[in-house]
Amino acid sequence: MKHKLPLAWLQLSREKARMVVAIAGIAFADVLMLLQMGFRSALFDSAVQMHSHLNGEVVLIGGRYKALISLDAFSERRLYQALGYTGVQSVSPVYLDFVQWKNPVNKQVWRLYAIGFDPQDTVLNLPEVQANQSQLKQPDVVLFDQGARQEFGPVAQQFLAGQAIQTEAGNRRVEVVGLFKLGTSFGINGHLITSDINFLRMFGQQRQKGLIDIGLIKLKPEADVQQILANLRAGLPNDVKVLTKQEFMEQEKSFWNTSTPVGYVFDLGAVIGFIVGAVIVYQILYSDVSDHMAEYATLKAIGFRDRYLLSVVFQEALILAALGFIPGISISLGFYQITRQATLLPMVMTFGRAGFVLVLTAFMCTISAAIAIRKLRSADPAEVF
Repeated sequence: MKHKLPLAWLQLSREKARMVVAIAGIAFADVLMLLQMGFRSALFDSAVQMHSHLNGEVVLIGGRYKALISLDAFSERRLYQALGYTGVQSVSPVYLDFVQWKNPVNKQVWRLYAIGFDPQDTVLNLPEVQANQSQLKQPDVVLFDQGARQEFGPVAQQFLAGQAIQTEAGNRRVEVVGLFKLGTSFGINGHLITSDINFLRMFGQQRQKGLIDIGLIKLKPEADVQQILANLRAGLPNDVKVLTKQEFMEQEKSFWNTSTPVGYVFDLGAVIGFIVGAVIVYQILYSDVSDHMAEYATLKAIGFRDRYLLSVVFQEALILAALGFIPGISISLGFYQITRQATLLPMVMTFGRAGFVLVLTAFMCTISAAIAIRKLRSADPAEVF
């Protein structure tokens, strides 16, 4: 009979203002945690957008390569050396660098990330790129990133409207002949794709033919990836690194997580959100227990055990966790959409993240309840009688 008493809910709802404050505090903590986790996920997902579309199983990079924004060019001879190994089907040299792009409307100059490769090679698994690859054989033509920020001009809109778009990229006048979509990241605000010849023309004397930034290696279908990796690592000089596509992606993520303060800031923000929520719930529950000490003592006097009284406090904590999570995730979804539109970053709420934060919220409230019930243990029936 006593376990059917909705005592936890009655106590919370009796002080409506206090309950609203608790729900607001938990919602704030949830929003902070969800936003920080969302930013962190967007950081890693956006950093490897190009990597994930590479059409190859093995990647060759310079020995001092750190990330796409910290390149280390190496001789393409290393790549053609790899072509001689058993199991290697084809190789593709890739040029990467930031190029000065002139907005075709207001003539302001911004830095776009240029990707150059031989148009005869299928370097990127992007349907739009593959459909327009033959056009890259023409001189001074480029494909423009639909996911680039607005500072580069309304290129995509004008192109889709049928307008001819000509502007300057580096030291050349270029024409946009197609669109694709890669999007932005924390280090790159947009991309440009062109042929290797056009790439070198854009940079003039700044870049030398034969010094590439990435070597893409495609293996034969029946090839043993691990064996080929071992052979390449043993046979090629140590001025290059041999990585699988997944290792290449992990290196990029590791750079942003450990070599920059960005990953640490997002982790710290999530921890702060957890602590703030725990403190707020503790204060609410402690105040509730203090205000009802006489009632708890009376319940003890009529035979209720400490276990039941403690369960009431834990029930209150879990009720607050559930009630606070609902507005928290609703507000977070709105912030995700606003952030996605403003920054073009891949801010997407996942069921896994939402479920994880819900579990964290319940854990946060449970910890607060465990601390708050210390006062309840001292409830003495003699205080009432």
